[in-house]
Amino acid sequence: MANLNVYSVLVVLFLTCGAVMATKENDQIIKENNCETKMGLPCVLEAFTSIFERGSISNKCCGELVVLGNVCHSALVKRTLENPLFKDLTPTTIIAKSIQTWNNCLALIDTPSPSA
Repeated sequence: MANLNVYSVLVVLFLTCGAVMATKENDQIIKENNCETKMGLPCVLEAFTSIFERGSISNKCCGELVVLGNVCHSALVKRTLENPLFKDLTPTTIIAKSIQTWNNCLALIDTPSPSA
């Protein structure tokens, strides 16, 4: 019985430390890359809505998202998922929507516009 309790404590510690390390890692990436200053608030809200709710992102905001970069984009999405306010969301669904939004924006920005 004592072995089970020790094992349980170790599992809880491992999971807790892993979550804290993930949070610190994302925070460090965000800080080192100045991620929170690279997009305007209207575009942040559009990107958030397209990933965490139901909505679309404009061409202008796609441009800002691509300039933000995939490293910042991923770290910000992961940090948002760590927030207790979003605990009811399914991380795999959000990550999939995040990747889809990123890929759609990247394809939009990389596509040359028709010449006039």
